[in-house]
Amino acid sequence: MTHAELEITAELVRDLLRDQHPDLAGHPIRLGARGWDNQLWRLGDDLAVRLPWATGSADELLRKEHAWLPGLAPLLPLPIPVPQRFGEPSARFPRPWLITTWVPGSPADQTPVTRGAEAAESLAAFLTALHRPAPGGAPTGRNRGGPLADGAEGFAGALAEAVERGLIEDPEAGRAVWHDAVTAPPWTGAPRWLHADLHPANVLTGDGTLCGVIDFGDLCAGDPAYDLAAAWLLLPDDTVERFYAAYRPAADPATQRRARGCAMARAVIGMLIGDAGVHGEPGGKATWGPPARAALRRLIATAR
Repeated sequence: MTHAELEITAELVRDLLRDQHPDLAGHPIRLGARGWDNQLWRLGDDLAVRLPWATGSADELLRKEHAWLPGLAPLLPLPIPVPQRFGEPSARFPRPWLITTWVPGSPADQTPVTRGAEAAESLAAFLTALHRPAPGGAPTGRNRGGPLADGAEGFAGALAEAVERGLIEDPEAGRAVWHDAVTAPPWTGAPRWLHADLHPANVLTGDGTLCGVIDFGDLCAGDPAYDLAAAWLLLPDDTVERFYAAYRPAADPATQRRARGCAMARAVIGMLIGDAGVHGEPGGKATWGPPARAALRRLIATAR
């Protein structure tokens, strides 16, 4: 990550609001989270301000959310952050920013699912609603949603690093899951809307099940297997079959194979990010490790 030179503070957020949305400037402001691309600041009880800070691509991602999410949100059975206002770049802050609704809940990497059956059906309902054919002008993904083989070099490098760090005891089983996925028949249907970044930190839980989905910066059109991988990453043992039984239209065996490969790649990356967090390395998030290890264990069991 390349962090912005301009420090983002509550005072800066309030100044931006006074300049462009003065009717909201009197609400309490407090830091919500620092993500990969954006900082999230709570604005009262019901709103949030998202400001890019860590990557150059964050501006485009915010504009994409502002353009597409208001139309998608009413179709989805779980709450998502819906853009309410747009902040234009200015001398005070030279990048665009958003005001969205606030979605309450705890990220699943911090508070995992405990009511597996309910969560499986909730995730299936959400993805059934989201995975409708995307319009012709829908955005393309950042190396997501296309042929899985395009990520072969990245997966091999991540797996090698995980082995070097001592994070994976059976790399051959991991390679077997990946190989099975990349040799599965490709997606030939119409491109579907995808969240494309459904890892545990982007899914919220409450009372043991799912209660919201956040961070749609990677929203794109493509192969639904990229999102179906979330079942392996989010749900407890022995609930993936229940997820697939509830998902519509039913995922064919090839799509399920590709989803396992996507999940394997995300699990390996999650373990690396988690390990970096344990060791205090830049970009590390220790809470990513446990769900990634659990997903890896479940996935490797399918290769034996």
